[in-house]
Amino acid sequence: MENKNLFKWKDTKLYLIIIGCLIAIIAYYQPILAFVWAIALAYLIYHYNKTIHDKEREWTKYIEGLAEEFDSATKHAVFNMPFPLVILEEDGTINWYNTRFSAMIDEDSILNNKIGDFVPKIKAEDIIKKDDKKPLDIEYKGKYYKVYYNIVDIKKSVSKKGNILMLYWVDNTDRVVLDVKYKEEKIAICLAYVDNYDEVKSTTPEVNRPLVLAEIDKTISAYAAMHNGFMRKYENDKYLLILENKNLEAIQYKKFDILDNIREINKGNTIPITLSMGVGVNGENPNETYEYAKAAIDIALGRGGDQSVVKENNNLSFYGGKTKAIEKRNKVKSRVISHALRQLIDQSEEMFVMGHKTADMDSFGASIGIIRAARNRNKKGYLVLADVNPSIKNIYERMKSEAPEYLDLILTPEEAIHMVDEFSLLVVVDNHKPSFTEAPELLDLTDKVVLIDHHRRGAEFIEDPILTYLEPYASSTCELVTEILYYMSEKMEMTKFEADALLAGITVDTKNFTFQTGVRTFEAASILKRAGADTTSVRQFFRDDYNTFLNKAEVVKNSKIIFNKIAIGRLERDMEDSVLIAAQSANDLLNINGVEASFVLTLSEGKIHISGRSLGNISVQLILEKLGGGGHLTSAGTQLEGITMDEGEKHLIDTIEEYFKEGDEE
Repeated sequence: MENKNLFKWKDTKLYLIIIGCLIAIIAYYQPILAFVWAIALAYLIYHYNKTIHDKEREWTKYIEGLAEEFDSATKHAVFNMPFPLVILEEDGTINWYNTRFSAMIDEDSILNNKIGDFVPKIKAEDIIKKDDKKPLDIEYKGKYYKVYYNIVDIKKSVSKKGNILMLYWVDNTDRVVLDVKYKEEKIAICLAYVDNYDEVKSTTPEVNRPLVLAEIDKTISAYAAMHNGFMRKYENDKYLLILENKNLEAIQYKKFDILDNIREINKGNTIPITLSMGVGVNGENPNETYEYAKAAIDIALGRGGDQSVVKENNNLSFYGGKTKAIEKRNKVKSRVISHALRQLIDQSEEMFVMGHKTADMDSFGASIGIIRAARNRNKKGYLVLADVNPSIKNIYERMKSEAPEYLDLILTPEEAIHMVDEFSLLVVVDNHKPSFTEAPELLDLTDKVVLIDHHRRGAEFIEDPILTYLEPYASSTCELVTEILYYMSEKMEMTKFEADALLAGITVDTKNFTFQTGVRTFEAASILKRAGADTTSVRQFFRDDYNTFLNKAEVVKNSKIIFNKIAIGRLERDMEDSVLIAAQSANDLLNINGVEASFVLTLSEGKIHISGRSLGNISVQLILEKLGGGGHLTSAGTQLEGITMDEGEKHLIDTIEEYFKEGDEE
C-alpha cells in the first residue's frame, strides 16, 4: 500500500466540505436542487466514512501481522543465538538462558540458581556498579570468553522492580591461544659479559688458560642450546644469546642458574669467574628489544656484576647480585674520566655540585673534592646543600675555621635553581637516583650533568648524563674523586682540610678500612695522606656527644636476633640525629658474635628510616631494595611512609624471610 493513497483520502474530506458549502449557497436560490444534491452528498459522506473505516481495519491487521512476524523472529533469534546468553536478576539469580548457555554450563539445574555457583568470577553486583562498558575476560572450563553485558532498567514494570542483567558470551579462545603463542615465540635478546675476564686470564697459569676460556664458551653455549636458543661470541668476553620468551621464563624461574654454573668453573683458574647478563624482552621490534638488552647489561654492570637484569619497557627484574663487586685494577677508566671532566669544567662558566638528601661524610667530602677540581681549573664551583645534619656537623664546624671561603660557595636548593642555566655544569656525587638528590629540579635546568657514584645501580637513574662514572667496586665516592684529582693535573693541589674531608668519606664508608676495601682504596688514602690528611684529625669528625652514646647503647640493648643471624634494633624517638644514631647502631650490632647483618629502624621527619649493615654474606641492598631503598651489599637504607614502627618492622622481617627463601630456591 502506497503513501499517496493516504493523501488522496485526506483531499476527499476537503472536497466534501467544499461541496457542502456550495449546497448551502444553492439552497438559498434553488431549494429543490439543493435537496437532491444534499442526498447525493450524504451518500458520498457515508461512502467516505465506510472506506476510511475499512482502510483503518486493513492497516491494523497489516501492522498486527508485522508485529507477530517480528515477535516470532525475535524469539527465534534469541533462542537460536550463535553464542550463549543468560539473563540475571540484580543478585545474580538466573532468570532465563538460551540453549547455547545451557550447553556451555552443562548442568542439570540452572534456573533460579546463582551465576556465581557455576562461574565464580562473575558477580552481578560488581558488573552493575561498573562505570565502563568494557567486556569481561572470563576463563571457563578451558575456554576463554569475552562477556559483554547490558543492564535493563525495569523499575517501571508493574510486576518487577530493579534491573536485569543480560550477559552475552563470545568465545575468544582462538584469539587468546594465538596471543599466548605469539608472546611465547617472540624473541628475547640477551647480552652476556664475563665481568673479570682479564683478571681470570692474567691470574690463571698459562697451561690451564685455554681450558678455562674454552669452558666458559662451552658453558654459555650449552646453556643457550638447552633452552632452544643460540649463542654467538662477538668479543673475547662478550656473548649474544637469542631465545624465545617461553624459554626465558624457564630461565627466570631457575633464577638464572647459569651465574652459579659459571662461578663453579674450576679448570685451574685461581679466582672465581663471574658473569653479567642483560635481557631485553617484548620490544616493538628486534631493534628495540636489543636496546632494552643494552640498557639491562649496563644496569647489571652498574650494580657490581655477577647478576642478571631483565628489562621489559620500563620494568626491571633483578637476579643474583649477592656477591661482592669485583675490584678492577685497571686505572685507565679513572684517567679517561678525569680528563673528560677537566674538559667539561674548562668549557663551563660555572659548576654546581650536589649529593643526596641528608648528606653524609662521603657525599660532603666528594663535593669538596669536585669543587677543588674546579678551583684548580680557575673555575667557580658551588655546593648545593639543603641543611647541615648531625652526620656532617663536625666537619662543617671545622670548615668554618679552616676553610671559611667554602661558606660563600654553599647554596640552598632554592638559590641554586635561580642561578643554574642550560650552560651550567652540574655534578651529582654519591647518588644516582634523581628523587634522592638535594634539588631534583636542577637536573631539568641543564643538559650538562656528570654522575660520580659508587652505589650499585638501581631502577631509578638520572636520565642521559653526559659523563657517568659509576663504579660499585669502589669503597666510596671520595675514593673515585681522589683518583680523578690525581689524574687531572701533573701536580695535585689540595689543602689539608680538603684532604681530610676526602679521607673522612673513605673512612666512614669502609668503617675504618674494614669493609668494601680494595687495593685502590689504600692507594687513594696514601695520596690523601701525602696531600696532608691527618687520621687523628679525621677521627675527630666522628666523635659523638654523651647523649648519642646513650641512645646507641639503648638501641643495642633492646635489639633482638631473628633467623639466628639478623639483628634488628629500634630507636623510637624522632630526634635531629636519629638517622645517624640508627646507622652507627647498625654498625655496632655487627660486633655481636653470630650476627651477619643488622637493621635499625628509627623515626625521621614522620617517616620510618631503616639502616642496614652486613658483613658481606647477606646483601642488605637486595633486602632494602624491595622496600624502595638501595645502597651496597654491606650498607643500605630506605624510608617508609604512612606506617607505624611495628608495621615497618613486620614489613622488614617479611622481606628478609622472602630474601632467604629466594636463596634456598637457588
